[in-house]
Amino acid sequence: MLDKARELDAADPLANFRDRFDVPEGVIYLDGNSLGCLPKATPGRLEQVVREEWGRDLIRSWNTAGWIDLPTKVGAKIAPLIGAKGHEVIVTDSVSVNLFKLISAALALRPGRKVVLSEPGNFPTDLYMIEGLERQGLAERRLAERGSLRDALDEDVALLLLTHAHYKTGELFDMAALTKAAHDAGALVLWDLSHSGGAMPVDLNACEADFAVGCGYKYLNGGPGAPAYAFVAERHIAETRQPLTGWMGHAAPFAFSDDYEAAPGVERLLCGTPGILGLAALEVGVDLAAEIGVDRLYEKSKALSEFFHACLTARGVSLELVSPADPDVRGSQLSFRHSEAYAICQALIARGVIGDFRDPDILRFGFAPSYLRFEDMAEAARHVAEVLESGEWQREEFRERAAVT
Repeated sequence: MLDKARELDAADPLANFRDRFDVPEGVIYLDGNSLGCLPKATPGRLEQVVREEWGRDLIRSWNTAGWIDLPTKVGAKIAPLIGAKGHEVIVTDSVSVNLFKLISAALALRPGRKVVLSEPGNFPTDLYMIEGLERQGLAERRLAERGSLRDALDEDVALLLLTHAHYKTGELFDMAALTKAAHDAGALVLWDLSHSGGAMPVDLNACEADFAVGCGYKYLNGGPGAPAYAFVAERHIAETRQPLTGWMGHAAPFAFSDDYEAAPGVERLLCGTPGILGLAALEVGVDLAAEIGVDRLYEKSKALSEFFHACLTARGVSLELVSPADPDVRGSQLSFRHSEAYAICQALIARGVIGDFRDPDILRFGFAPSYLRFEDMAEAARHVAEVLESGEWQREEFRERAAVT
């Protein structure tokens, strides 16, 4: 399989983009769905912000370097990657905070309805944010299995909140069909794009989505804790009222009025002063994703995941696949079930093959095609086979749980 991998790499139109990332020597990085690799241009951009814009120009840079416009500027660059208009997307805060804002806004747009519908096993922060509003008496959480979501959409549901690509399995929802079903029931829809935005084509406006949030530090390579983004469909912007009425979401922040008046556009989702270093780093990653193109990224990610699975099969590895077998209905990842998934993951990391573990028994591999090679797939499969055959995962040090898994 190694010779075949090298043939595929030689024919890969995205192969040269690997040189635009700082991929550590001796590492096969299959965790870009948790934290993307460092673009080589990012340190220089951050040094420019720190030494020149901050160090030399100080507070003047809010105007001269355009700091004040970065949330909307970077949001407009993300917009084409998710099928949105530039003025519908803003970069601000974290996914969790943006979920809280948009769940609250959706509830206000559907007076008389309090139910927020999601699925059990959704990413925890999505469910926790519903719970937080439920404790305030503002929402009622309802969970329904995937196959029962349509039946659960009744006249009490204000909002359907789902993650487009499931964080554990990568299974995709049919965004257009579920959005239509929710609208037919009089509900709004909020999509979490954290495991799909920047990795695969998403067309929010074609699906008539109402709201969306997404992550900046996974496939957009914005760095640890990078700011998130939020989308509000143009038709809802004027009526969207979010609860965190901080000064940057004001129509005129520097008028210093005692009374809050929301900004006329998507800027109303801002709250406090934006983090310029995070925004500057994220912009580098977003520019790279735009340059490569989401369609090309997705095609290569499917090819990488299929080749990796074929390499595992060729080596006789019989891990239980929990991701959909069809690459067209899963995100840019493959997940496997094993009772000792954590220890296996740690043994692989010790060999330089970095994937991750999701409790209780999921071994997860992410495919970030901008910097991964087919040769990496063949070599990673070899390591997986050797770890399982040798039983080295049974070593005590691989069983000790770290704080981050």
